[in-house]
Amino acid sequence: MPIYEYKCDECRSDFELLVNAGTTPVCPACASDSLRKRLSAFAVGRGDASRTPSAAPACGTCGDPRGAGACSLS
Repeated sequence: MPIYEYKCDECRSDFELLVNAGTTPVCPACASDSLRKRLSAFAVGRGDASRTPSAAPACGTCGDPRGAGACSLS
């Protein structure tokens, strides 16, 4: 059961819902089913400019069970 973010087209409220498969989500404020699924901030990312491809973790920190260097993150 994933959690989705929605914006209601009727009352304009923003909210999150835990959605079961095969169900139609409705606005908790006005019970409208006229909703727009919003792009989650988690899905978008933080946009942190300090992270670059060269800022990969040190070898051995990814937890690969085959050992340091096995995942080819270098």
